[in-house]
Amino acid sequence: MADKITVKNPIVEMDGDEMTRIIWQFIKDKLIYPFVDVDLKYFDLGMRHRDETDDQVTIDAANAIKEYGVGVKCATITPNDARVKEYHLKQQWKSPNATIRSILDGTVFRKPIIIKNIPPAVRLWKKPIIIGRHAYGDIYKCTEMVIEGPGTAEIVFTPAGGGQKKALAVHEFKGPGVVMGMHNTELSIRSFAKACIQYSLSEKCDLWFGAKDTISKQYHGFFRDVFAEEIEKEKGALQNAGITYRYMLIDDAVAQIMKAEGGMLWACMNYDGDVMSDMVASGFGSLGLMTSVLVSPDGKYEFEAAHGTVQRHYYEHLKGNPTSTNSVASIFAWTGALAKRGELDGTPDVASFARRVEKTVIDIVEAGTMTKDLMLIAEPKVTKYALTEEFIDAVAEGLKGAV
Repeated sequence: MADKITVKNPIVEMDGDEMTRIIWQFIKDKLIYPFVDVDLKYFDLGMRHRDETDDQVTIDAANAIKEYGVGVKCATITPNDARVKEYHLKQQWKSPNATIRSILDGTVFRKPIIIKNIPPAVRLWKKPIIIGRHAYGDIYKCTEMVIEGPGTAEIVFTPAGGGQKKALAVHEFKGPGVVMGMHNTELSIRSFAKACIQYSLSEKCDLWFGAKDTISKQYHGFFRDVFAEEIEKEKGALQNAGITYRYMLIDDAVAQIMKAEGGMLWACMNYDGDVMSDMVASGFGSLGLMTSVLVSPDGKYEFEAAHGTVQRHYYEHLKGNPTSTNSVASIFAWTGALAKRGELDGTPDVASFARRVEKTVIDIVEAGTMTKDLMLIAEPKVTKYALTEEFIDAVAEGLKGAV
């Protein structure tokens, strides 16, 4: 084989959990190491190691991305009560993705991978719909309380520099209930708006933003106004690029997206982005065909698959049973990181290799080699599916020919 392609600067690698961890190793062994000479700064974000380090490894990984600029992450477990018992954890550790997003002050962009023989469930969708999720605050940073009996729930704000406290009654409870407090910050919202504008400029696509300011006149209205201010600052650049900005109520945006052909970046508040990214992924065929990139305001990037750890397949794998787990999004996480590293380093051969891998994957699926989840929705129909390692082997063979 010819000399390997050299990656100039390191990439931060974050290992993960369950079946995606198995796939992760296959991808490195078969698609990365044989072709690319790259310095990987490795962090094990597997559940047990996070527990052993009291989650310090996640913080260290995020800071490494800040240092080196590009990271690639395997899917990880966010533990619930059942996982705490299964892994004998010290506590219910926070989502690693949320921790990394917070440290990088990043916005998550999710974009579907378009494959000709995997038709979208929404027949009008022709182009990718990119979801930009504001990945800070709201319900994900909420405080909540179960109310046991009658009483008054209030929001109280105490100025740091002294002065009069402000109190706002939430509800006068006559009996048991539940109450929640949420927050966000102007800095985070502004970073979100800036990241969305820059990403729409880089992707040359229209930008939508939706909230519910008719109901939440101050909370959602604050988002609307900050977004509008940032749009005004970049008005000239957006006009020169032929990019249109649309603000809509979130329910109107949902209705419009179902009738659109795609080709836009849809900026969403935190919860909306969480939900709508899964809807868009399913609408385009599969969560296994959805890329995810976290972008910080100062230009740091973290790439990952948009799906979870594929727990059910992992249990089958442990039993020694064959699995057919879709690795496309995990492969594209690696290619996204390599392409961005090549772009930032000024090494076009690295970016070109990443795009060749992506084209090879798409060519193989379009030729009829795919995992079971895609076989079930492919048109024309496919009668045979590839096992987990067989699919990655097919990509490796195709890549040898391409290289």
